[in-house]
Amino acid sequence: MNKVKILFFATLRERAGVRSVEIEIPTGTTAKSLKEILAADYPNLSPSMQSVLFSINQEYAFDDAVIPENAEIALFPPVSGG
Repeated sequence: MNKVKILFFATLRERAGVRSVEIEIPTGTTAKSLKEILAADYPNLSPSMQSVLFSINQEYAFDDAVIPENAEIALFPPVSGG
């Protein structure tokens, strides 16, 4: 098992009801799989998981990225501007 720290920002923090959480995930878990785990654990986040910005150890990551041991994961809502 792999212990990771997850940080929630902006509206995701409000929906999750926590600022951060530490969880254990199976070794080899991808970003996409972690999004599915979080959507199941925090149902209010489920609608946001398709468009959330995801970073692993302060670098943006895509759905196929494998999460390394003891990683810090940050989730950001999509940003729009004009």
